[in-house]
Amino acid sequence: MRTRTLASVGALVALVVAACGGGGSPSPSAGPTPIASIGSPEGQKISVLAWPGYVEDGGTDPAVDWVTDFEKETGCEVTYQIFGTSDEAYSLFTTNPEQFDVISASGDASLRLVRAGYVQPVNVDLVPNYADIFEALKNRPYNTVDGVHYGIPHGRGSNLLMARTDRVSPAPDSWSIMFDPASPYAGKVSIYDAPIYIADAAVYLMATQPDLKITNPYALDDAQFTAAVDLLKGQKPLVGQYWTDYLKQMDAFRAGDVELGTTWQIITNLLQGEDPAVPVQVVKPKEGATGWSDTWMINSKSKNVDCAYAFINHLVSPETNAAIAEWFGEAPGNSKSCALTADANHCDTFHADDDAFWTGVWYWQTPEVACVDGRTDVTCKGFDDWIKAWTEIKG
Repeated sequence: MRTRTLASVGALVALVVAACGGGGSPSPSAGPTPIASIGSPEGQKISVLAWPGYVEDGGTDPAVDWVTDFEKETGCEVTYQIFGTSDEAYSLFTTNPEQFDVISASGDASLRLVRAGYVQPVNVDLVPNYADIFEALKNRPYNTVDGVHYGIPHGRGSNLLMARTDRVSPAPDSWSIMFDPASPYAGKVSIYDAPIYIADAAVYLMATQPDLKITNPYALDDAQFTAAVDLLKGQKPLVGQYWTDYLKQMDAFRAGDVELGTTWQIITNLLQGEDPAVPVQVVKPKEGATGWSDTWMINSKSKNVDCAYAFINHLVSPETNAAIAEWFGEAPGNSKSCALTADANHCDTFHADDDAFWTGVWYWQTPEVACVDGRTDVTCKGFDDWIKAWTEIKG
């Protein structure tokens, strides 16, 4: 549930966080076998539901446009709508199952869409640029089920710990500073406002309380889940901000209303680049972290599959994927994109091809009653339990 209310970098897009929603499950029009071939997209129209900054047609900035040329080259017409949270995306996509042809789904939404039959299997051989996607993003449990691909990986990022260097000393290297009841930073902690944040607590407990035997932060049995929820309830007195809009987190750090918290690399970059620069530093804590990896998926009821495949292939091409990664602020999914970014250091900054960095980063994944860590002797807490618990945590 990445509540990445992330307006495109350089664009101030006001987003509303929608309540969790559903919609009835449709009968998938595609079976477990993906289509074998596609035709010309000429004359087709697709509607795309995407994170802000993933689909740009020059409306935000005339210089930022990877839709217009695609439309001219293919004869396919693209319209799009943005969303601010994975829950909002799921609600929009499922309330009117035939409204959108394509969606950019984070791992905490993608498996829900697969399980409910809202998205169809994809034939990766029909997406030529798939060959250049980083291997670490392929065949993940949030984009591939029982060996069947349900989407094309797009890009990734990690949830990190940021602190003001003029007010937090020594510089933290552990999430413990976020959970210590005796912390001198009470009321100055900024955390991500989403049920999936429970996984952040689970990552910390996995490293610090081995007796709980947590092996996957998205597979929590009753005892493990209770421990994570209790940790977050204990954290509440420290919290000065629950954020979903990255601009509001920037405001709070800039003003000194908060001094440390969970963040994204792009937020740190923007604060450090201001004049005067805001003195902040970011780190992936030693316990590990959560993160996101997004997938382009096709509606199981789409009547414009040719155009959908063509547009997804365009979005993950080296040139376009590089442009999106820089505009949005993340690591590109295409391995050839790093040589094409305007900022030669972009992929180093966002650890695009740094396998060591991604070790210990747990990409968001939908929690399920059937434990996603493979255990069959216990029942794990499903996503509805996480939503309910988050409401209780916040009070």
